[in-house]
Amino acid sequence: MSCGEPHETDCREVLAEVYLYLDLECGQERRTLIRHHLDECGPCLREYGIEQEVKALVARCCGNETAPEQLRERLRVRLTELVVFETSESRELAD
Repeated sequence: MSCGEPHETDCREVLAEVYLYLDLECGQERRTLIRHHLDECGPCLREYGIEQEVKALVARCCGNETAPEQLRERLRVRLTELVVFETSESRELAD
């Protein structure tokens, strides 16, 4: 997804990291870039809002259930791999 407007951080990168942002699992510098992008990009802000609602709905439905630490770590690694892949793929397409 892209809104068609030029941004410092590409829409696809922001949306690929939206759950990391929501879960406070990305660094402060990255959070600042994402927040800045969301402040200036209506389509991404709407998508962020949808993801925020989904996260809240899952939290309400699942109560206080917590995934085992081993599963959470595997998911973190996989999400990082996907973000890196998406970012490098986007750069290759831009070249």
